[in-house]
Amino acid sequence: MKIGVLADSHDHLDNLRAVMARFKEAGVKTIIHAGDFVAPFTLPVLGEAGCLVIGVFGNNDGERVGLSRGFARLGELHERPHELVLNGRRILVLHEPVALPELASSFDLVIYGHTHRVDVGQNLLNPGEVCGWVTGRSTAALVDLPHTGLPRIEILEL
Repeated sequence: MKIGVLADSHDHLDNLRAVMARFKEAGVKTIIHAGDFVAPFTLPVLGEAGCLVIGVFGNNDGERVGLSRGFARLGELHERPHELVLNGRRILVLHEPVALPELASSFDLVIYGHTHRVDVGQNLLNPGEVCGWVTGRSTAALVDLPHTGLPRIEILEL
């Protein structure tokens, strides 16, 4: 199962559109956003990939009511951390990198954002930032999530 993973889009619509096009082209079935959408007007762009979107709030997501209402058409938006199961695999999604070594030992994949920097471990993933505001790189990730074995992670750079 292919999933698309992103974080820290921070209202950058052009980069977000480019990521959605890459996800759609790759056949992504589910998108996970690890927070910091910022404004609800970004949500229709997330829908351009044509699949379920699961997200958590980030520390810069102030307009929570608008984001929650907009997400009703896309999928699910949760407080952080949020645990889910995809393809039989336990995944934890959070925004801030808290207790990562401990969490990584308890889940098949831990996804986080906040630092704006790519971090790929055995079952740990920060896809970096879609916005590119902090690092100058706009990144996201494609994850092949098999029923067994380690996830295969590919970092996409726009």
